[in-house]
Parts: sequence; structure tokens; C-alpha cells
Amino acid sequence: MDKATAEASPSPAPPPPRVLVVDPNKGNLSVLVRRLGEAGYRVTAAERGGAAIAELHRQPVDLVLAELYMPGISGADLTRMVRSIAKWRDLPVMLITGKSRPNGAVQAYQAGADDVILKPFHFEVLFARIDRRIARAQSLKSLRDDNAALDARVVTRAIELGDMRDRWLASEAERRRLECLLGPRSA
Repeated sequence: MDKATAEASPSPAPPPPRVLVVDPNKGNLSVLVRRLGEAGYRVTAAERGGAAIAELHRQPVDLVLAELYMPGISGADLTRMVRSIAKWRDLPVMLITGKSRPNGAVQAYQAGADDVILKPFHFEVLFARIDRRIARAQSLKSLRDDNAALDARVVTRAIELGDMRDRWLASEAERRRLECLLGPRSA
């Protein structure tokens, strides 16, 4: 393939974001999975916090959307667990709670949630918030990758400068040695 053909051919579109949905209520879980799937997301579902952690270990996701109040591992506990593992630390976590529980949002944010969705909600708003959180996480990852590449370049340049300095010092030492052997130059 020549350069013109390579530039003209579009690069493959990235896969749609993968969302892990966690809700102990099978009806709610089914609706969320269906609506997110219809909106173009790849969806993985779990009914419990422990199953969600197992899914996170099994395959990477772009965002976790979980019910705040769940038996066993709550949404807040799940968020704390996600935040405690380095490779998931920046994974966006959104928690869903009812308006009848005003302290739910406070608990969610204290646990490290990125966003809190109050029921009832409009799915279009939910999709926009999911897209915004995923875009922000991708920007953050890109910035961290760029910083890591820049750090690597700085280290490489520092090593190169150190090598150049060593060669210059060796050259200067050789020049002085030869100067001593030949005697001082006359002007």
C-alpha cells in the first residue's frame, strides 16, 4: 500500500465504550442493560458488588454504573475497592440512588464516586453524563501517557548529556596530557 492510499483509508473506529452495570434488582438491571445497549454501549452486568469486582478482573471496562444501596458490598464499598487498586484508580464510577435518601450522594462522593445519579432519571441525560465521564477519563489517561513519554525523553536526554560530558572530560584530560608532553605552546 502506498502512502497516499494509507492516508486516504480511514482508521478503524474505536470500539464503543464498555460499561459495567451493577444492580441487585433484576428488573432495574435488565432495563439499564437494554437501554445502554440500545444507545451503543457494550454492557457487562453484575447483580452484586463481588461479581462486579470479578468482572473488572475478567475484562477492562470504561465506566462502572452501580446502585448505591446493595446488600453485601454496597456501591460505596465497591467504589472504595475500585479506588484502592492502582490499575482502576482512575476508572469512572457513577452511583445511582433514590431522591428519598438525601445522604446517599454524600456517601457516594465520600467513597470516591465521580458522579451520583438520582432516581428517577432521563436516559438521555444519563448517556450524556456517561459520555462526559468516559471522555474525561480518556483525556486524563492520554495526558498521563504523554507525561510518561515526556519523562522518558527527559531521562534519555539526561543520560545522553551525561555521556557527552564524560566524553568531553576525557577529551579535555587527553588534551592536557598531550600539552604536558609537548610542552606549552608559544605564541
